[in-house]
Amino acid sequence: MQDEKHATGESGIGIHGTTDLERIEAPVTVKAYLMCCFASFGGIFFGYDSGYINGVTGASVFIEAIEGPGATTLSTSHNSLIVSILSAGTFFGALIAGDLADKFGRRPTIIAGCGIYIVGCVLQTAAHGLALIVVGRLIAGFGVGFVSAIIILYMSEIAPKKVRGTLVAGYQFAVTLGLLIAACVNYGVQNRTDTGQYRIPIAIQFAWGLILGGGLFFCPESPRYFVKRGNIDQAAGVLARLRGQPLESEYIQAELAEIVANAEYERLNTPDTGYIGSWAACFTGSLRDGSSNLRRTILGTSLQMMQQWTGVNFIFYFSTPFLESTGAIKNPFIISLIFTLVNVCSTPISFWTIERFGLFCQYQFIVAIVGVTVGFNKTHVVDGADKPDNLAAVNAQIAFIALSISFFASTWGPGAWVLIGEIFPLPIRARGVGLSTASNWLWNCIISVITPYMVGADYGNLKSSVFFIWGGLCTCALVYTYFLVPETKGLSLEQVDRMLQESTPRTSAAWRPTTTFAAEAGLNRDGMLKERTEHIDDAKMRDL
Repeated sequence: MQDEKHATGESGIGIHGTTDLERIEAPVTVKAYLMCCFASFGGIFFGYDSGYINGVTGASVFIEAIEGPGATTLSTSHNSLIVSILSAGTFFGALIAGDLADKFGRRPTIIAGCGIYIVGCVLQTAAHGLALIVVGRLIAGFGVGFVSAIIILYMSEIAPKKVRGTLVAGYQFAVTLGLLIAACVNYGVQNRTDTGQYRIPIAIQFAWGLILGGGLFFCPESPRYFVKRGNIDQAAGVLARLRGQPLESEYIQAELAEIVANAEYERLNTPDTGYIGSWAACFTGSLRDGSSNLRRTILGTSLQMMQQWTGVNFIFYFSTPFLESTGAIKNPFIISLIFTLVNVCSTPISFWTIERFGLFCQYQFIVAIVGVTVGFNKTHVVDGADKPDNLAAVNAQIAFIALSISFFASTWGPGAWVLIGEIFPLPIRARGVGLSTASNWLWNCIISVITPYMVGADYGNLKSSVFFIWGGLCTCALVYTYFLVPETKGLSLEQVDRMLQESTPRTSAAWRPTTTFAAEAGLNRDGMLKERTEHIDDAKMRDL
């Protein structure tokens, strides 16, 4: 009877392991799809902000509100500050979010992020000067940091393995939808002459926080969070709800056994040594060991860094003033809208090709070469305004920028988000994803700060030459990906952990699992996990 007690949760739920690799997860259901699709809505936060700020910083009423009556452009320093301050907030928000997600849960952390985001939106909408817009964007940034880090973690932990990459890629699709909505709003208000020209685009953000935060009240918590906290019964109930199976289903029992056995294995390899020690665990192990926590952390943070290195946010943040400076574009808002449509239409391609990174660095170089020789950089003055020497060359540059966006949207855009949700073991997963997301926002902030100085007429004045920089950085990312990024397609999160131990990035695509963690933990004749791994007491699990 004592053995039976340890073989069940508090409500008497037994946990049965399996050696069958095909039965460690239930078949995919429409319910799982819909839950993940709703969670991916969080990408709209990121996308809408990236898009609306591009139009607002070019709005005449906003420029006068910041610079004073008669001003026609934002100063380089103010443009840099307004755009980049949100990224600074998201950097710190993403770092804090990992701890909160482990303590309070994935879902409550995202909901809290939505609340903080709404407060920031209210402050920005009320702003009629530099100070309040900066404070509002900083506070909103904390909320976006919470959401952008933990929504990826949440989706990765609840999505079925067969479609996890596709569903997490939906986050990037939501980012592109946010960009598209922002571009449409900017276009719709461009001719207004009152403060609605910038307040309407800012105020619309309020809706995103309400929709995501409100909807998550009806979604379940991650079962892996409950396993980490030692609440096996609640983990089983949530898993049954996610997979659309009865609680006693063999699929539910087998998947739960696999999660619990892997959690115990990881706990033994990454013991909890306190708050500082748990952060330090993210950087333990050898740099030569592809499965070490250090290598995983470097992989996650560098992937997000390189996603920013592609230069795509230069286009979405600064395309309006950049295109205006060429003198060739009558309505830069229309071109920005076209770029955004290309982004939206290209992202669904990644739903089928998420296991591959495309090559688009060559298009960055083409944009730069055309611009330096006959395009954006070659202008003459007519009636006090710059006009292009060769309009056809400028049009060609715009076409290649669109191609560059298309390749980004179907490769690096979703790919980096998918991988950071998969590569970390459970004890450090929340912090690992938080660190990786913080890396994205740190480099987003750096690029937002320095780019106005790189292309500003009073400073670097690089014009099209800036694309040489993006092309060179894309080439570095290509080499890094080929040699150091593993293939995770079709594996459960627990199998990804094993794959990193038994293969290299170059051989990972051919790796196949041969056993389950539950089987290795020990199975008796009835298929019940042995006491030492089948049910972990609450005191032990809280140490995870």
